[in-house]
Amino acid sequence: MSTMQRHRIDNPADFGRVAVVMGGSSTERSVSLDSGRNVLAALQARGVDAHAVDGIPALLDALRAGRFDRVFNILHGQHGGGEDGVLQGALEALNVPYTGSGVLGSALSMDKTRSKRVWQSLGLPTPAFMPLPRGAEVQAAARTIGFPLIVKPACEGSSVGVSRVFDASQLDQAVALATQYPGDMLMETLIEGAELTVSILGRDVLPSIHIVPKAQFYDFNAKYVAEDTQYLCPGLDGEAEASLRALALQAFDALGCNGWGRVDVMRDRQGRNWLLEVNTAPGMTSHSLVPKAAAAAGIDYQELCWRVLETSFARESGIGNRESGKPTAGSTHSPFPIPHSRDSEGGAQ
Repeated sequence: MSTMQRHRIDNPADFGRVAVVMGGSSTERSVSLDSGRNVLAALQARGVDAHAVDGIPALLDALRAGRFDRVFNILHGQHGGGEDGVLQGALEALNVPYTGSGVLGSALSMDKTRSKRVWQSLGLPTPAFMPLPRGAEVQAAARTIGFPLIVKPACEGSSVGVSRVFDASQLDQAVALATQYPGDMLMETLIEGAELTVSILGRDVLPSIHIVPKAQFYDFNAKYVAEDTQYLCPGLDGEAEASLRALALQAFDALGCNGWGRVDVMRDRQGRNWLLEVNTAPGMTSHSLVPKAAAAAGIDYQELCWRVLETSFARESGIGNRESGKPTAGSTHSPFPIPHSRDSEGGAQ
């Protein structure tokens, strides 16, 4: 049972007219449309005056015309995807409240290389990595990182363009795939173990999820298409779960994120957690992870969408989410019960 504080907004009219912005022009357009349709239906079912808007240009036109009071941003990705700080800057300039992280948190989280540099500077665990500008000597980088390794676009989401590389013969194909997407690449150590994710809602940390794909790893198909991926929630037990949630909140805060989001982590076979990335506008599809974590905490989909929309009021009032009196980075406190483990350092493997 969730022990989150009761939501602050009881009357749907208090939200005003809400634009649910979805779609856009990024490589994640189809996922965003799926997420957006679900969010829109949930808000409307709760009596919110919510309306779909496709993409940033249409949204900005509508806002300049005064047709909306706030924005639920469910765009995914960069380059028109609304998750890289560009949309956030425009909304700040127009003084329109919105969900999700601001300019800094969005831009930093979208750039996996810079995210990892911030974590590294603070002593937070993240796999060894090398940025790969276009034209970089990838064979030399691979010798430095060592096999096995990951090659991926530095600024994409939904696992697009990601390859696991176990020896030099696979490297050229991995690079060819990653370079199909805009921007630089990133090479990092492949952590073999459990894939975990932790969702943040306001200052509350939801139960972790241990993702067990049928395929080799949690790729685009396993995320959005396959029906045989297993989701174990909470993903760990006892102190191991508490430590993972605390680390996720530290990682989220370190990048200047707020509102809501999801932190992706690998847990190696020695029980060490390694930060991969933060998603500042996570998916809200039928396969998505934040709704699964919320459900485990006793929060249904409609209530989740309501609470995400509520986070826009913190920005509107000028009160940062970190001032709400809820857990701070580094705290092992979580408002959700953590079951006692049979083996506190073991997870659901």
